[in-house]
Amino acid sequence: MSLKSCEKTGTNEVTIELSISAEAFADANVKAYNKVKKNISVPGFRKGKAPKAFIEKYYGEGVFYDDALEIAFPEAYEAAVEEAGIDPVDNPFDFDIKSVGKDGVELSCKVTVKPEIELGEYKGLKAEKEAVAVTAEEVEAELKKKQDDNARIVDVDDRAVADGDIVTIDYEGFNDGVAFDGGKAEEFDLTIGSGQFIPGFEEKIIGHNIGEEFDIDVTFPEEYHAEDLAGKPVVFKIKLHGIKVRELPELDDEFVKDISEFDTLDELKADIEKKMTEAKQANADRDFESKLLDMVAESVKGEIPECMIEKAIDDMIQDMDYRLRMQGLDFKTYLMYTGMDEKVVREQYKAQAEKDVKLMLAIEKIVAIEGLDATEDEINEHYQKFADGYGMAIEEIKKVVSEKTAKNDITSKKAIDLIVENAKATKPRKTAAKKTTTKKTAKKAEDAAEAPAAEESAE
Repeated sequence: MSLKSCEKTGTNEVTIELSISAEAFADANVKAYNKVKKNISVPGFRKGKAPKAFIEKYYGEGVFYDDALEIAFPEAYEAAVEEAGIDPVDNPFDFDIKSVGKDGVELSCKVTVKPEIELGEYKGLKAEKEAVAVTAEEVEAELKKKQDDNARIVDVDDRAVADGDIVTIDYEGFNDGVAFDGGKAEEFDLTIGSGQFIPGFEEKIIGHNIGEEFDIDVTFPEEYHAEDLAGKPVVFKIKLHGIKVRELPELDDEFVKDISEFDTLDELKADIEKKMTEAKQANADRDFESKLLDMVAESVKGEIPECMIEKAIDDMIQDMDYRLRMQGLDFKTYLMYTGMDEKVVREQYKAQAEKDVKLMLAIEKIVAIEGLDATEDEINEHYQKFADGYGMAIEEIKKVVSEKTAKNDITSKKAIDLIVENAKATKPRKTAAKKTTTKKTAKKAEDAAEAPAAEESAE
């Protein structure tokens, strides 16, 4: 036995006393010697060739004790933790080595453990859930999108430019007769009405024919980003090379056969409605579940160790860094570009991290209360899903996902399912018409404030 005693010495803190046997510590000393001997010099021996006994005689009996303790402690600590039946949430600290030598080691350390929590109700919860419905207009909009996605770009040469056309132009801008930087391009494709250029530019191409060369007089906006052009009247010299239009296919059975596995337009509409309904239902289910889990987390009472919250923040930042790397950035570069401080980011994440920790503790307690478990078949199926998802063999997955982790994933899912299955969905509360209008107006204002301004540049 490595555990000698385990005593609660604070909120979410225990002090354990443990021992490392003489035999185990002697074995660790040999390993320590083999690890560091290549760096040790002893008179009469080539560097790294001195026997262990000579090194100990020359430098002292305890020359390898520090390294040996580092080697022997983890196994002894794990055994002591298991014997004590505690669940550490951080590394041990405040070590007190009482004795170390040929007779072994005796020491004590403090350990932060998972908190004991009080859990509120998790069955019979009530939360609002949106009713799922797909309108004919939504189906038509999806059909229109498919039609747009399959449009052909065709040349037009028998008329002047009209709104919505795609024109191919050369252009060069002049300010007081002098060409300015960024104001020139050749064979540039521009969709009229897209708002890609500064106000007035696109509209003044309408009515011109292929082959024409003409000038456009426009004025840059006062808030234009280039100060030397802001508010300035300029002239663009234009040459019109071509006109194209997007030609939409007919929405008929032939179109359906070309783009899908269906034979008729009605079949495609039915499939669109089915898939949109399933997607909306999945969103409604996720939103409902999220509301319920928030209630469960909020019901948790207990003092949460700060290290658990900090670890949750670490995980959130690591996830953020991963997503940024997918976009060619990383977390540190993001902070540099935005001028933000990591401490500020961590503080912003703190409330969510605490909620996540509370929910994790609540789920674990529900698993224990309800006696939820995972069968061998369920664990194997869990591994198979990982293997299929990552294109790896199950044995490879097992090397990185322990059975304990797999079992925890399964039982946590069962606990969440239990919460949802025992909950009641209520209809969203109706808001008075006047208030609804106010909210909609406020929402539109927020959207307008948050939406990025259309790029107002020469290109």
